[in-house]
Amino acid sequence: MNHLCKLTLLLLFFCINNLQAQSLSPLSVEKIMRDPKMWIGTSPTDITWADDSKTVYFNWNPDKNPSDSLYAYSLAGKKIGKVAPADRRRMPGKSGVYNRAHSFRLYEKNGDLFIVNYKDFGIRQLTNTTEREANPAFSGNENAVIFERGNNLFSISLASGLVSQLTDFKTGTKKADSKTSEQEKFLKADQLAMFEILKERKEKKDAGKKIADADKPARPKEIYLGDKNVSGQQVSPNGLFVTYRLTQVDKNAKSTIVPNYVTESGFTEDISSRTKVGAPASESEFWIYDIKKDTARKVAIAEIPGIHDKPDYLKDYPKQDSAWKDKERKVIFHGPFWSDNGQHAVVVIRSLDGKDRWIMSLDPATLSLKLLDRQRDEAWIGGPGIGGYPQSAGEIGWVDDQTIYFQSEATGYSHLYTFNLNTGKKTALTSGRFEVQNVVFSKDKKYFYLITNEVHPGEQHVYRIFMAGGARIRLTHTPGAHEMTLSPDEKNLAIRFSKSNAPWELYLLDNNATAPSKNTKPVQITRSVSPEFLSYPWREAKVVTIKAGDGQDIYARVYEPKQSNGKAVIFVHGAGYLQNAHKWWSQYFREYMFHNLLTDKGYTVLDMDYRASSGYGRDWRTGIYRFMGGKDLTDHTDGAQWLIKTYNIDPKKIGIYGGSYGGFITLMALFTTPDVFTAGAALRPVTDWAAYNQSYTANILNEPQADSLAYRKSSPIYYAAGLKNNLLICHGMVDVNVHYQDVVRLTQRLIELGKSNWELASYPMEDHAFAEASSWTDEYKRILKLFEDKL
Repeated sequence: MNHLCKLTLLLLFFCINNLQAQSLSPLSVEKIMRDPKMWIGTSPTDITWADDSKTVYFNWNPDKNPSDSLYAYSLAGKKIGKVAPADRRRMPGKSGVYNRAHSFRLYEKNGDLFIVNYKDFGIRQLTNTTEREANPAFSGNENAVIFERGNNLFSISLASGLVSQLTDFKTGTKKADSKTSEQEKFLKADQLAMFEILKERKEKKDAGKKIADADKPARPKEIYLGDKNVSGQQVSPNGLFVTYRLTQVDKNAKSTIVPNYVTESGFTEDISSRTKVGAPASESEFWIYDIKKDTARKVAIAEIPGIHDKPDYLKDYPKQDSAWKDKERKVIFHGPFWSDNGQHAVVVIRSLDGKDRWIMSLDPATLSLKLLDRQRDEAWIGGPGIGGYPQSAGEIGWVDDQTIYFQSEATGYSHLYTFNLNTGKKTALTSGRFEVQNVVFSKDKKYFYLITNEVHPGEQHVYRIFMAGGARIRLTHTPGAHEMTLSPDEKNLAIRFSKSNAPWELYLLDNNATAPSKNTKPVQITRSVSPEFLSYPWREAKVVTIKAGDGQDIYARVYEPKQSNGKAVIFVHGAGYLQNAHKWWSQYFREYMFHNLLTDKGYTVLDMDYRASSGYGRDWRTGIYRFMGGKDLTDHTDGAQWLIKTYNIDPKKIGIYGGSYGGFITLMALFTTPDVFTAGAALRPVTDWAAYNQSYTANILNEPQADSLAYRKSSPIYYAAGLKNNLLICHGMVDVNVHYQDVVRLTQRLIELGKSNWELASYPMEDHAFAEASSWTDEYKRILKLFEDKL
């Protein structure tokens, strides 16, 4: 054989080996659970624009580095380039605030303040200190910049650079003046009357002090905080008032300690974690400092409409119900949000029980509040643009000097509204059985840019709508999901887009302000996935609707095998309020790949947007109020029956699995409906809702000491005696979200009940979201083995 033939064969051998190495088929757990950035690729994230709108910046990692790097796409050169570290350090900060004319932008970077001039895009540094200056804003006349340093507000003149302190908040309490006794008063008066020199010296001293006091510059009032924390400090546009929030943290709220066993020191180390639901809550007050009057006063909440309304669930507790007696509920203030002309202030007030959101106008001079909009829900207030927990104000802004915009679920779906403070007119800009999921208001105040799911609950598209209302102009058309970042000059949209079987990529869309059409297609900028990932024909799962037992339509994704083995697996997504039966790349991408593996083996896989999933409006979102493991579980048992009827699945060969909330549903399924599911894998599951956090749980189940019935109905640990079939539990031991203690308590319960058909796999170095490929691999090999052995 000659040398050329040998070389050709050698090259052919290497090419075949390389192709085999890059081919994913057949799928295996070991292949799909590798570090994704090392073999799948990394999608672009954190999309921002340069101030001149000529460059798009994004984090990306095509080189498979340990972490993402900053990249830039030039619109002129149509090229992507990596931003050098030195250039990145010189770049302006990403976020910030504009003046009214959008000719300047303020931002903070590395604890200092900067301003960009949009005439030449020059940057001026305003501060350079070791302390952090934060939250910059233009003053009402836009001649100065207001900012926070420590607890206090300062201003810096844009003309002279003069820095002035506007507030003087001090921790602790003011030292009380010493009191003079009657005896001391008598002696002092007697001395002054008796000795002329003492009298003369006192008169000179008093006169000198009067002159010195008159010469002192004006200083802000000393406001002592005691043991409270100050936040949300703002100066009114006219410079006459400072608004702020004081929060009292209850020191009796006990935090959980999470032991960390595998440490560098070799000793067990404690991780301080959250409190449990029902712990003593922080109390909040809203204050206004009147600079001219030099007085600070608390805004009263007694006149807020419905502030004394008691929740309906108390009817189940007669003693609590009768003891209510016009109790004043606790609230938290957000804002104020000022109109551009500084004439109007609006605050958003939320009740800590989650059942009310008030939007009210505020008169800082009189401390009076006037209702503009109230949204109440006996379950809890939430939804896109509204915020789910009292600590969130939700989306609110000014259309003009008299009109605000906001979102509300008043119709059952989150829609966009305006309210005119002068006329009292509330106008719905959108309506229908869909959600407005994101809102951006244009700088020229002519348009709203919206992302909605009106085409299909499993699609997200970008629309433009005139501020005055009217028909929405659809800007994106390809099935999937679109995320939008508008360029500063508003001539282009940076779009992140994905399909159900293709990860997110970055596109550029010309923002044709007059007549966009379906032919105006976004131009793809990035191509992130690897040849190895593309070597497998990833399925576009079929999106279907399944009729629930109560007549509701459940949206779901189905993975159909070419050759069914008569077995099925139901996946339960986590978070509760989350959507996964959609047409874009799932955040559960590992599970998505695992479902492809199962389907290759002949399993039919069902992935449901059960009750409380996002994307379907208020009633679906709150369908689990006071009973988690109720309709959200029956949706899955209805799904199992649908699989049996539609795909001829063997009723004895259906498995279920999921993580976090999905792990909770898996436990409830095996404990309370043991004849429906033969095997289940509960990953990092909540076993007792009384052990979970305040912000999530109290909205849905109220607090355990107030609504024990809801917790008793909803917690799997009370139903453990019902376990009949095969259960795998997997949990990270340094989980600071769902504590490992949860599964330890359930383990003890199962031992005491004499159950033997369960297994616990513990992961000593994993938090709630696993980080290590080895842990993912071990976990999913166990899940696969469970289904292969038991189904």
